[in-house]
Amino acid sequence: MRPVTLLEVARHAGVSQATASRVLNGSPRIPGAGLTERVRKAAAELGYVPNAQAQALARSLTGLVGLVVRDIADPYFSSIARGVQHVAREHDRQVLLSCTEGDLGAELEAVTSFISHRADALILVGSQLTRRSEHDRLLSSELKRYHDLGGQVAVIGQARPGVDSVVPENRAGAAALAEALVGQGHRRFAVLTGPVELRTAVDRTTGFTEALRRHGLEPVAMVPGEFTRDGGFDACRRLVDEFGLARGRNGMCLLVVNDVMAIGAMACLRDRGMRVPQDVQVAGFDDIVTVKDHVPALTTVCLPLEEMGKTAMRMVLTDTARRRPRSMTVRGEVMLRDSTRLRS
Repeated sequence: MRPVTLLEVARHAGVSQATASRVLNGSPRIPGAGLTERVRKAAAELGYVPNAQAQALARSLTGLVGLVVRDIADPYFSSIARGVQHVAREHDRQVLLSCTEGDLGAELEAVTSFISHRADALILVGSQLTRRSEHDRLLSSELKRYHDLGGQVAVIGQARPGVDSVVPENRAGAAALAEALVGQGHRRFAVLTGPVELRTAVDRTTGFTEALRRHGLEPVAMVPGEFTRDGGFDACRRLVDEFGLARGRNGMCLLVVNDVMAIGAMACLRDRGMRVPQDVQVAGFDDIVTVKDHVPALTTVCLPLEEMGKTAMRMVLTDTARRRPRSMTVRGEVMLRDSTRLRS
């Protein structure tokens, strides 16, 4: 006779598998008395025998939180990590960091490793892909299994089914930036789009171009590149070489999908003898800490990066015995600075 599964108990009780797990596996994060009684009654009626390994995971609190980021050298990720760490210290938790360098296999390995070391919670930071892959399927399955056993999960970027999420409004922020620049008098634009397979890059590029089209404008060029300083340098170099960008009074405004790329683009322009903003204007996205001291100061969309990290950490520290995951959207604020200033 095959053993009764936790999923069968959950269905019999009319609750989620996560709720059933918290009741039967001894998690301190259990639901109210009514739900608890229903789950225990269903388990007794079906003859369910709890799994010892699942009970061990549900009951243990190691004080460890796994944080998975794409590139810790990028101030976008390090600022978020600082916010996570700040809240962790307040609650006597330790943060374990894994940097994937954009390797999808490394992301999955980090998650499985943190789970095997019984981290109480996981926070994943970074863009998802535009197309669902086998890696994404495996990762979602691993996160669901962990969550069903009582683990806490939050993502920063795009929402994932069944877990908490902190979601920056990339498309809306990019559109607001383009609108502000058109309002300043800019009429000729090029876009450094970032990696075409990342949803963050695609959403920001879409936001830029849709806003421009509302004013009857089209980018003269759209050049992809990596989400790095060197990626921005190389994309700008291709723009200069292939599209004939040259010195000229108020000739072109570059919309760049993140600040790190924008810094690389400005370095390329200096290398080619062009001045920002006198010859070419540049705008980025994120408002990373380093751009506040950059000369000229970079026009960008400010995201509260550290606060995003704090929010995700608070989410995973909160009891999640509920049916629906939480999702918080984060708006960006356009910051017009010297890098897009037009000469009068």
